[in-house]
Amino acid sequence: MNIFVSGGTGFVGTYLSEYLLTQGHHVTAIGTSESHPLEGRERFTFISDDTSREGRWQDSFQDMDAVINLAGRNIFRFWTQKYKSLMYDSRVLTTRNIVNALPEKRNVIFLSTSAAGYYGSRDDEKLDETVGPGDDFLARLCKDWEKEAFRAEEKGTRVVTMRFGVVLGRDGGALAKMIPAFKCFAGGPLGNGMQWFPWIHMDDLISAIHFLIDNREANGPMNFCAPGPVRQRNFAKALVNALHRPSFLRTPAFVLRTFMGELGSSLLGSQRVFPRRLLDEGFVFQYHEVKDALHNLIG
Repeated sequence: MNIFVSGGTGFVGTYLSEYLLTQGHHVTAIGTSESHPLEGRERFTFISDDTSREGRWQDSFQDMDAVINLAGRNIFRFWTQKYKSLMYDSRVLTTRNIVNALPEKRNVIFLSTSAAGYYGSRDDEKLDETVGPGDDFLARLCKDWEKEAFRAEEKGTRVVTMRFGVVLGRDGGALAKMIPAFKCFAGGPLGNGMQWFPWIHMDDLISAIHFLIDNREANGPMNFCAPGPVRQRNFAKALVNALHRPSFLRTPAFVLRTFMGELGSSLLGSQRVFPRRLLDEGFVFQYHEVKDALHNLIG
């Protein structure tokens, strides 16, 4: 298959592109970096461009069988109004530009990233794909992001929006930010640690994407989160156990809100998310429990 990956130079995009090549697919990746670590590999093409702007890169879709949209600025920055606009545009405008360029009435699947942040902070409520959106900044962003993606259905395209939990993988992502603090005994629960923490192992995320490309019937929103959500304090405990380190420090909620603003409030949010749609489609997770995922990635 010919597969297009936007956000192809990011943490997930690089891992996904390499996996797809091992499966025999032809991959075209696009990102804002000047180069890609996979350049020179057989069946791989890299385009350096800004997908939030229209351009010649949009001519790439005519021969594609699948389009996977992973583009979006990193949320783990202080959220000034300017940066919130960059977060929004990098996701919503990119998705709009991709949909506008998709060919009419071709048998294409469009898998577009969203996030568990779609639901907002919901305490202990069990969240599957039938639950509506929240009303904070991330929830509104995800709602607009998905709305742009589903416009592709008007062209006869099969659309899946992937509501990612925190992606746990090697050599990057959330764990790369957490591990140094935990190794210095400074890692611990955020706030009271009772908030639910949606997560997914990188291997399961990549396998789920490949599963949906091959599944010709699946469509709609899908939670890309492990079946075993944990409270944040239990995640912290599992991480220090995997690192063989004690956890001494808890970060008070007021400190997060004071020094990290809206991002701090978002990190204190609670999303007890379940992947009901993926399980109903027959997808089998390799990692159900966070302790097993962390021992695989760290141990």
